[in-house]
Amino acid sequence: MTPKAPFFLGLDVGGTKLAAGVADAEGRLLARDEMPAGARDGPEAVIERLVGLSGRVMDASGVARSGIVATGVGCGGPLDPVAGIVREPPNLPGWHDVPLLARLREGLPHPLGERPLYLENDANAAALGEHRYGAGRGVDHLVYLTISTGIGGGIIADGRLVRGENGNAAEIGHMSVAHDGWPCPCGSRGCLEAFCSGTNIAARARSRLLAGEASRLGEMWPTTVTARDVAEAARAGDPLAVRVWEDTTAVLGAGVANVINLMNPRLVILGGGVTRAGEQLLSPVRRIALERAFPYLASVADVVLAQLGPDTGVVGAVAVAQARLVAETEVGRA
Repeated sequence: MTPKAPFFLGLDVGGTKLAAGVADAEGRLLARDEMPAGARDGPEAVIERLVGLSGRVMDASGVARSGIVATGVGCGGPLDPVAGIVREPPNLPGWHDVPLLARLREGLPHPLGERPLYLENDANAAALGEHRYGAGRGVDHLVYLTISTGIGGGIIADGRLVRGENGNAAEIGHMSVAHDGWPCPCGSRGCLEAFCSGTNIAARARSRLLAGEASRLGEMWPTTVTARDVAEAARAGDPLAVRVWEDTTAVLGAGVANVINLMNPRLVILGGGVTRAGEQLLSPVRRIALERAFPYLASVADVVLAQLGPDTGVVGAVAVAQARLVAETEVGRA
C-alpha cells in the first residue's frame, strides 16, 4: 500500500474505550490504537487520555503532525456538532456541556490544534464510514446501528448523512420498544438500549444469577459477567444464557423491523462490540426483522454486519473530517 495524502486523524470517544487512528485520503488506516476510557474519572481525565493516545498513534503512523489536514471526532450524544460541545450522553457520566473540541484544541500538539476539528455523533460517524469504506459502499439508503455500551444509530438517505435539526438524528437506541418497560439511563423507559446494549445484556444475566438461577455463569463473580460471557455461554447451551440471548435478539429484531418500516433502507448495518458474536446475533435478528417488517419494504432490505469491525468508529471519524472539510471548501469557493 502506498499511502495517499492528505492525511486525517480520527478519534472515537466511547463509554468503554477510546480509539484513535491516522488514515490516508482513501480511508486506509496507517496506525490505530485504543485504550480504556475510564469514563467514571470524568471528562478532563478522559480528554487527557485521548490527547495522549492521539500522540502515540501519530508517532506510530510515521506521518508528520504537519501532514494532518483535519481531525474528526466521534462521540456519544446528545451533542452540538457545530459548537463542538458534548451535552449529556448517558454513557459518559459527568459530561455536562463539555466543550470537547475546545479542550482538544488546547491539548493536541502543534499544529493539530490549529487545523480543522469536527465533532459528530459517534454512530452518525460510523454510518458515514461504513457508507464510504465498508458494507454500505454504493448504497444510497442505509441505517447503521452500533450495539455496544449503549445503542446508537446513523442514517444515510439519498447518499447523504441525515443529521436532523440540531445534529442528533437517529437516536435509535432510545426508540421505545416497550411503552412501560425497563428504565433507561436517558430517563425514559422501554428503550431499545435499556434491553439490548452490551451493558444491559450483562445486567439482565447478572440479575438472574443474583436471583438464584443456575448457570455456568455462576462460576464467575456475578458483577464481572459481560455480554461476551453471555454469548459464549449461550453457544455452549447454558439455559440461563440462552434465554437472555434469545430475548435480546427478539427485541433487537423487532427494533430493526421498526427501522425498516420507518426508513425503507436497502441495508441495516449492525456494528459495535456485541456484534463480535457474529452469526449468533445476526441470523436471528435478520430473520425476526424481515419477518416483522412491512413485506414490501422487507423485500428490498437486508441486515448485515459492519465490514470495518473494530475500526468502524475511527474510520467513521476520519470520514467525517473528510466530508466536512470538502463541504467547507466547496462553500468557500461558492
